[in-house]
Amino acid sequence: MDYIVQILPSILGGLKMTLGVFVLTLVGSVPLGILVSLALRSDIYLLKWVMNAYVWIMRGTPLLLQIVFVYYGLSLANIMTLPRFEAAVVTFILNYTAYFAEIFRGGIQSIPDGQYDGAKVLGLSKLQTMRKIVLPQVLKIVMPSVGNEVVNLVKDSSLVYVIGLGDLMRAGNIAASRDVTLVPYLLVGLVYLVLIAIATIVQRRMESKMNYYR
Repeated sequence: MDYIVQILPSILGGLKMTLGVFVLTLVGSVPLGILVSLALRSDIYLLKWVMNAYVWIMRGTPLLLQIVFVYYGLSLANIMTLPRFEAAVVTFILNYTAYFAEIFRGGIQSIPDGQYDGAKVLGLSKLQTMRKIVLPQVLKIVMPSVGNEVVNLVKDSSLVYVIGLGDLMRAGNIAASRDVTLVPYLLVGLVYLVLIAIATIVQRRMESKMNYYR
C-alpha cells in the first residue's frame, strides 16, 4: 500500500491526460459523425464520394499509424507541426468521426420511408424532419453501438504513448520499468476498469431514459 500511495500521483497525472483526450474526442467526433453520416446520404456525388473515401481510409488503417502520421508525417512534409496533445486529439477525432458516421448512417437508414413522407405531408422541412423526427429515433437505435465505441475509446487512448504523451499507460510503464514490478500495471488496469464501468453505467442510464421513444 505504501508503494501504491507513492506512485499514485504519477498515475493520477496520467489519468488527467487520458481523460482530456477522451472527453475532447467524444465532444468533437459525435457531432462530426452525425454530419458525415448525412453527407454519406447526400445527393451530391462528389461530396458523397469524398466522405466515403474518408471513412474508408480512417477505418482501414490502424489508429496507431494515423497518430504517427499526423504528428511526425505532417511535420516531415512541411505541412504543419502540431504539439503532441493537439496531434493526438485531432487524430482521435478524425478516426472516431468515421466510426460514428457509419453507426449513425446505419441508424438513419433504419427509419422507414413512411416517416419522411408523413413529415412532408405535415409541412416540415428536411431540417425539421431530421431534427424532430429522425435523429431522436436514431439516437435510441444507435446507443448500444455508440456505447461500444466509447468503451473502445477509453482503451484506445493508451496509444498516445507512441508520441510521448504522459497518459495513464505511460505513467504505469515508467513506474514499472523503474521499480521492476508489475504493481503499476495492475493499478493502471484497475483504473481502466473503473473508467469503463462508469462509461457503461452512463450508457445504460441514457438508454433507459430514451425508452419513451418506443
